[in-house]
Amino acid sequence: VTEAQPVGVFNRIATFYIFENTDIDRETVAKIVAVSEDGNLLVYTDSETENVGFVDISDSANPQADGRRRMGGEPTSVAVTGQYALVGVNTSESFVDPRGRLKVIDLNTNNRRIVADLPLGGQPDSVAVSPDGAYAAVVIENERDEDLGDGAPPQLPAGFLVIVDLDGEPRDWTTRNVELTGIADLFPEDPEPEFVAINRDNIAAVTLQENNHIVLVNLADGSIVNDWNAGTADLMNIDVVENELIELDGMLTEVPREADAIVWVASDRLATADEGDLDGGSRSFTIYDPEGEDRFSSGNTLEHRVVRLGHYPEERSEDKGNEPEGITTGIYGDTQYLFVGSERSSVVFVYHIDPDAGRLDYVQALPTGVGPEGLLAIPERNLFVVASEVDSREDKIRSSITLYELGEGPATYPTIASANRADGLPIPWGALSALAADRDAPQTAYTAYDSFYRESRLFTVDLSASPPMITGEILLRDVNGSTFDLDIEGLSTRADGGFWVVSEGAGSVDDPDRPVTSMNLLMLLAADGTVLRQVELPEAVNELQRRFGFEGVASVGSGDDERVYVAFQREWVDDPDNQVRIGCYDPSSEEWTFFYYPIDEPESANGGWVGLSEIVAVDDTTFLVVERDNQGGPDAAIKKIYSFSIDGLNPRPQGRRFPVADKTLVRDILPDLQSDNGPVLEKVEGLMITADGVAWIVTDNDGVDDSSGETQFLSLGNISE
Repeated sequence: VTEAQPVGVFNRIATFYIFENTDIDRETVAKIVAVSEDGNLLVYTDSETENVGFVDISDSANPQADGRRRMGGEPTSVAVTGQYALVGVNTSESFVDPRGRLKVIDLNTNNRRIVADLPLGGQPDSVAVSPDGAYAAVVIENERDEDLGDGAPPQLPAGFLVIVDLDGEPRDWTTRNVELTGIADLFPEDPEPEFVAINRDNIAAVTLQENNHIVLVNLADGSIVNDWNAGTADLMNIDVVENELIELDGMLTEVPREADAIVWVASDRLATADEGDLDGGSRSFTIYDPEGEDRFSSGNTLEHRVVRLGHYPEERSEDKGNEPEGITTGIYGDTQYLFVGSERSSVVFVYHIDPDAGRLDYVQALPTGVGPEGLLAIPERNLFVVASEVDSREDKIRSSITLYELGEGPATYPTIASANRADGLPIPWGALSALAADRDAPQTAYTAYDSFYRESRLFTVDLSASPPMITGEILLRDVNGSTFDLDIEGLSTRADGGFWVVSEGAGSVDDPDRPVTSMNLLMLLAADGTVLRQVELPEAVNELQRRFGFEGVASVGSGDDERVYVAFQREWVDDPDNQVRIGCYDPSSEEWTFFYYPIDEPESANGGWVGLSEIVAVDDTTFLVVERDNQGGPDAAIKKIYSFSIDGLNPRPQGRRFPVADKTLVRDILPDLQSDNGPVLEKVEGLMITADGVAWIVTDNDGVDDSSGETQFLSLGNISE
């Protein structure tokens, strides 16, 4: 694989939330997506509501809800031929009595009428239509009960393949069954087929995922023309231990690939997304010839790419890592692209296939919703579409369909990435929670991750790179060399050199379900990360602690005149409603004083709260803060930068009435977060002003846990103008 950027790149142009076809309170799913023959209508499966949904993309940058159709069971897959959508519907009563139907929808009728309903004799999964429209193939998985015994096969009845002869009107279509038993070595009596793809010669390639096997079927006569074991992979320099650190020092040997999706990339080449299930999952994709020879394996490159992008799911390290699940291809003009979807990292890797040179050129990674599964190329319209199935309003995640358009570029994602360490492996990062500008070098910045990871550290960022690049790490250590496990939420450079950081405390004194387990800390660091001083709040203040504590820090002045200002996120015990503390620490006298900052009332339709997440000094008396709600996606309402002055404010010690600052709106950054056409990310955690006056913000991706992993590191320009 080379690192070329051939022909063009894809950029996100729209995000359609699946609830738009129902209501915002409804949990929905988009798993598999197909497109009408004219390229203007998307058809997706929603197993949660047992509907097939429709999205009008005639204006691709402004997709519109276009209704749904009840299926009378769980729709598992959909494919389109001519004016018809073919939907596999699972109507099983139990694992031991699997049932299903192939329902045919006429897309040209006003009510999208079901014009045929064919029995399938088992539980359908993948559906595909041959390029010439002569056949459909339906995988009958008859999946196993994973809660039965140890959850392993064999569990009968066996799955098989159904060939549908698409001759005449849908009511006249007939079906033929192809038995797949007695082929695979592992569980020959229980093939459990997973996915099917058909080439121009009407050869269907079928993955038997749990059997780690691939079968080729001639659709014309139903004969099996070849089959092979999908083989194993050896992986070096990957993370195989879930320990709150991304450590690329592990290895796996002879890992069964256990492919999920499969696609023909040419008449003599197939590609598989090697998701894994029982014992496998090679964290990669593979290309085979029709004889079963392994012609290419991506090895550890997908793992390294998601580490570099901040999308690595560390909590999946002992499972299947980034877990590739979907794969497809499309020819755009004269260029063929291969798309590989990572279920756990929520990205799609894009490659250019150069058949003449016999190579792949890596092009880019596209951010998706959480759990991308349905990948769809629409070359005729220069579009690519991804259906992402995870939906949890509580976690600020909504099932979605994302649209991307091919153009000349540049690619708008990623907005930040990492360079290599000295050992040639990418610098691991994620959960960025703070920003600070170098006081002298306008193209240098610093950031940090929060308590999602251990061994707290700062990162050096080169802002002149495109995208900005994490180029170095500063590990926090005490004078004896021991590391720290902190919840860094604020970072500031000092006029006298080094840094101030704040670590947020955990727990609340008035919440028995979340008792206090750590205190809020202000820490002075040398330039090399050595911790020189640790400062707690006064005891009387600690007695009021709530878990929404230190969230930002700003240093002004120097020498004996240095003052450090610390923003609290939300109200503590006895604080007035909608007023949060800002503490002022005098390093010379070691004394704390406080004042209040007034926060906005929540405006989100989903309720929630509003708090501070950053403070930045403009000069010795003027500050900027980030106010945000705890909402994301369509529920996000407040993401703003305000300014205030402390000139004449006179902060006071605990026990006295605190003055309240006056604030002025500087910028509503909700439009900035919407400008990339993706979901609004909840946690705007960092703000800085560089030495040449440019403002930057960064979002926290929560370590890719209940998150897509997307990070937005955005330049806002000079916001004082």
